[in-house]
Amino acid sequence: MSGLAAHCAGLAAEDRVAAAYERRGHAVVARRWRGRGGEIDLIARDGNGLIFIEVKTSASLAQAAQRISDRQARRLFAAASEYLARMPLGQATEMRFDVALMDGAGQIDIIENAFM
Repeated sequence: MSGLAAHCAGLAAEDRVAAAYERRGHAVVARRWRGRGGEIDLIARDGNGLIFIEVKTSASLAQAAQRISDRQARRLFAAASEYLARMPLGQATEMRFDVALMDGAGQIDIIENAFM
């Protein structure tokens, strides 16, 4: 897949995942938020807390899950820490880190608290 095609596929996957969170009653408050530490695909509100969401796509859900690296998780945590610095409660803000997997058929599997 070319760079442009992969970029467009990633945007489409993020749109579908955002819609899935909204159907669950979570407002998506940021998309592709970028800080010095890295990028967060989606950030959603969960009551007074936040959900930091990493979206992964591949031909199968299992292949999408295999695309998550420790290095990527560290970048996600660093970016989330930077985002939280803007919040009234800072690091004390309730939060969780989810991974949303999407396969080639568009099936979505949301793994809550994926980085525990």
